[in-house]
Amino acid sequence: MFKFFQQIAKQDLGSTALQKEKQKDYRNVVLMQTMIIVMGLTFTDFLALVGIEVPFKWFETLSLLFAGLYFYLLWDLLKDFTTNKVMIQTVIIVLFIDFVLAILLVNPIYTVIPETQRQLVFFIFHFALFAVETIVIGHAIVDIFRGEFMTPDKLWGSACVYLMIGIAFGSLYDIINIIQPGSFGEMINLGLESYSECIYYSMNVLGGLDTAYPNPTRLIRNIGVIEAVWGNLFIVLLIGNLLGLPRIKKDKIQDLK
Repeated sequence: MFKFFQQIAKQDLGSTALQKEKQKDYRNVVLMQTMIIVMGLTFTDFLALVGIEVPFKWFETLSLLFAGLYFYLLWDLLKDFTTNKVMIQTVIIVLFIDFVLAILLVNPIYTVIPETQRQLVFFIFHFALFAVETIVIGHAIVDIFRGEFMTPDKLWGSACVYLMIGIAFGSLYDIINIIQPGSFGEMINLGLESYSECIYYSMNVLGGLDTAYPNPTRLIRNIGVIEAVWGNLFIVLLIGNLLGLPRIKKDKIQDLK
């Protein structure tokens, strides 16, 4: 799998211009990931704390803006890694379809998708998102671990991959909860509520914290172990790799800023 991503990442990753572009794109994705995580976990609670109540449907609509920007940034980042036009075009088509599905699912004015079909559509949405994030993570890891110098784009890339691991596993948990409702030991409404809870669970697992769900199914629990081990292994390998690389010369660092 690692060799596969190396083969299709054909661009000149050593060029200063491309390093600057990757640094910018990595940073944009990290900022968007942070906003998605913070908004999904705390936005409605903060508003409730100050006495402001926002209908959940409208909160879902607001999340569409972040979803659209996130999808675009994922695609834009992928273009830094490969010149494979088929892959680039396929990913943008998949993300566009995913965004359309999101609009149909959270339409606050009119129910477009019947309740009997929402489970299937949510499954398609999260499966497609998880697949795209997996592709981006694979390319980003190859990018981070290659090269002869420790450059700023590698640091932003490391943060991007780490957060994307948590978000991608959140989609995976939601897929399981869609297929088997109640997988976390209690029923959670499908949609943004379920996804937010899955992101919460994923970030707790990744950060080594206890979750509020003591009785998840065996599959959820075991995937959580895999995520925790994978996240820690990534950090260990990342530290070992970056500390072993010589720093880029100061004049080149100025060129990257």
